[in-house]
Amino acid sequence: MPDEPLRGVTVLDCATLFAGPLAATILGDFGAEVVKIEHPRKPDPARTHGPAKDGVGLWWKMLGRNKHTVTADLGRPGGADLLLRMVEEADVLIENFRPGTLERWGLGPEVLHRVNPRLVLARVTGFGQFGPYANRPGFGTLAESMSGFAAVTGEPDGPPTLPPFGLADGVAALTLAGAVQTALYHRDVHGAPGQVVDLAIIEPLLTLLGPQATAYDQLGLVPERTGNRSVNNAPRNTYRTRDGRWLAVSTSAQSVAERVMTLVGRPEVIDEPWFATGSGRAEHADLLDEQVGGWIAARDHAEVIREFENAQAAVAPVYDIRDIFADPQYRALDSLTTVEDADLGPIRMQNVLFRLSGSPGAIRWTGRAHGADTEAILSGRFGLSADDLAALREEGAI
Repeated sequence: MPDEPLRGVTVLDCATLFAGPLAATILGDFGAEVVKIEHPRKPDPARTHGPAKDGVGLWWKMLGRNKHTVTADLGRPGGADLLLRMVEEADVLIENFRPGTLERWGLGPEVLHRVNPRLVLARVTGFGQFGPYANRPGFGTLAESMSGFAAVTGEPDGPPTLPPFGLADGVAALTLAGAVQTALYHRDVHGAPGQVVDLAIIEPLLTLLGPQATAYDQLGLVPERTGNRSVNNAPRNTYRTRDGRWLAVSTSAQSVAERVMTLVGRPEVIDEPWFATGSGRAEHADLLDEQVGGWIAARDHAEVIREFENAQAAVAPVYDIRDIFADPQYRALDSLTTVEDADLGPIRMQNVLFRLSGSPGAIRWTGRAHGADTEAILSGRFGLSADDLAALREEGAI
């Protein structure tokens, strides 16, 4: 596919589990040649995370898509030398080892940049490369806890709530993919050398939480859990219909809030002085929820959605994955696309993240078996001979 925007970029994915590997997946979706490097005897644990069919991990099929799979024990001399040989021709190396691990193997940034001054070394860890927590084990769950996300998530009288999926890892992956492309742009457009990207998983989610830091700094405000409500506007909640379906309503815009209250037969509330601002409406959320929730509870979900759409008010059903598969908008966007898999035949998975009109991304293949491309990539792409490969196998380096 010659129009792929990242064609010609070579990415070495040495990371495990989710944040680093997902960033590499995103780059691969848009044409980068991604070489997934795994330990010969301890593959990426993501291969066995989550549900499986016939012993085949389904999470890996998505996370490992568009990647060539190669094995190398970077802790052995032969494996370290192999990585240096690959780095000579690579643009990006993504790793998530504990700080100091690459250095202990003789593969620190200075060594890598001596071999290839143009390399972008992307390092993603729980807490970053320095500071008092740098050497702690770091997972997305800890970031969801320490970022302030869990503290504001859940019902007011309930416990802090963690998400049931890898939210912090996913946000970190999106951030890391953007950071890598920023570093590549700086290198290729401005003629700068390669550099190190240091991403701590605790930081991107902190940014997504909005002005909490500034509000605390300037006003001493500490956010509390509000359930499905918002401190910024109302009505904003989930409401149950007569036929038992849940719908979400949002009124971030003043005009939408006015339309909603007119629709539910309470236009008089619009004239209240407090209704003129989102924060004022949020202070009267009990009243507004009662009025909106009561109107919705007396109707089936199809009628509610139809009436909201006619009123140009914002409403959406609360979906599970079955609803997403059946939804015509997701089908029109091909958000869940079909890909042929060597083990399972045609399978459905999330499509690439966004659509580019002139250079679209694509899923060229799904996650491959552990080490499936070791010989082909090392010999064909990086020029190792049969004797080189045999020596590496003898050492246990591949």
